[in-house]
Amino acid sequence: MSQAFAPLKRNRLSDQVLTQIQERIASGELRSGDKLPPERELAESFGVSRGAVREALRSLERTGLVSLQAGAHGGAFIGQGDPGLIGDSFRNLYQLGSVSLDALTEARLWLETTITRIACARATDKDLAALTANVDEAERLLLSKRYEDKIDVHIEFHNLLARATHNAVMVMLMGALMDVMRDFAHAAGGERHDLTIKARRRFLAKLSARDADAAVAEMTEHLESLHVRYRDRMKERPQR
Repeated sequence: MSQAFAPLKRNRLSDQVLTQIQERIASGELRSGDKLPPERELAESFGVSRGAVREALRSLERTGLVSLQAGAHGGAFIGQGDPGLIGDSFRNLYQLGSVSLDALTEARLWLETTITRIACARATDKDLAALTANVDEAERLLLSKRYEDKIDVHIEFHNLLARATHNAVMVMLMGALMDVMRDFAHAAGGERHDLTIKARRRFLAKLSARDADAAVAEMTEHLESLHVRYRDRMKERPQR
């Protein structure tokens, strides 16, 4: 390594500012949409420089806890969080080799089994229509030979299925896994057959009939088959 790391600074003032704002958010004193005082007032209140306040706010912005808006009516607002950060963490772990395809598939099987059972009970007609429209779109893209575009539509099917549970946590968890799978699927390349589309049609028939056991069995068979196809295709890719 050609360049040495700089010495660490202990108890940075910006970290202390950040911690206090986080504590007020956790306690409910600050809620989503609330506007924080201007930097100058915050600096005076905390007894620190405006630079320390600015650094703390930027760190909070990266976590989604604070939204920094420009303009006459701008400022620092308490945000709504960023569920996408979960997906970023999963993606980083996968790219670093800490998460294998086998582990991803196993986690998907566990999560999608639960989601499928909940969706069988809670999915509305609108949810089922959205899932059907997604499969129709995937088939259209296949026929148009737009194989890479089809990948994103196939990924979105799982997100739509999670939304059919009407549970925000399930939606976030599925979204995080699908962010990783999207990168992997594009790296493997779009499939040029209709195996997934046929599996989707069979799955939707069972989901619409509210047959949870049959829907879970169909989803499980599809994911296990897809896992084998992904593994084989990655083996065929030329080594760098």
